Amino acid sequence: MRKELSHVIEGEIIPRLMMAHRSDERTPAGSTTQDAPSEGGHTGAVPIGAPVVEEFSRMVIEHDAAAALAYVETLRTQGTALESVFVHLLAPTAKRLGELWEEDQADFTEVTVGLCRLQHVLRELGGAFEGELALQQSGGKRILMSPIPGEQHTFGLMMISEFFRREGWDVTCDPSLSTRDLNHLVRQEWFDVVALSVSCQTLLDKVTATVRGVRRVSRNASVGIIVGGRLFTENPQLVSVVGADETAADGASAVRRAEAMLARRAGCFSQGLGPM
Repeated sequence: MRKELSHVIEGEIIPRLMMAHRSDERTPAGSTTQDAPSEGGHTGAVPIGAPVVEEFSRMVIEHDAAAALAYVETLRTQGTALESVFVHLLAPTAKRLGELWEEDQADFTEVTVGLCRLQHVLRELGGAFEGELALQQSGGKRILMSPIPGEQHTFGLMMISEFFRREGWDVTCDPSLSTRDLNHLVRQEWFDVVALSVSCQTLLDKVTATVRGVRRVSRNASVGIIVGGRLFTENPQLVSVVGADETAADGASAVRRAEAMLARRAGCFSQGLGPM
């Protein structure tokens, strides 16, 4: 059981949270205090390092989600960018929770509750994260995001959905879609991209069948399909095996690749080549 949880955290959650850290050019909103150090790069700021991650890991286990969110908000008022919170605090905390269990410093229930509280923090921060760079309109870009039916690990997918929203995409993200629901959605509504996540090798055949089904019924005949999760992080060659177009290990690269697909397909249409 411990090995499985470690694989979930390190293979499913962490790869999706670890994105390239963009330089933050904002000025700090407040002064640095000892209790909640701020992001590096600002005058007098203390980087979010191992001691902060350790403290936050204990906080999500021992206190409620409101306390965890208040701590993050303190970081933000000191000038820490939300992207830095995601990369340097939430992702390492998810990993540290698994390590605490392996070290017999926390039990399964505590780790599970801690991860649930991390999800709550993520949901609460989502709107602000979206708003940081969403000055532009969506331009009609739509993406449907879902784990492969049967996949239980959804935290990483929720994280990536916030990156798409922040970059102006119209996002439908539903962790509970059945195969029938998924096919119904892509048949009834136009999506430029469908993103599917999976962490388990045993679901590979189901990924192939799901991709095939989406392409068969999609209202958009040239829909782009991105697959992600531990399975594809470790075996990127499987992308072509399942019939998908791209894979991405984190939020930033997922957005880049989705937009590159749209650009390529727009170029083909402008040249009269039709759907790819």
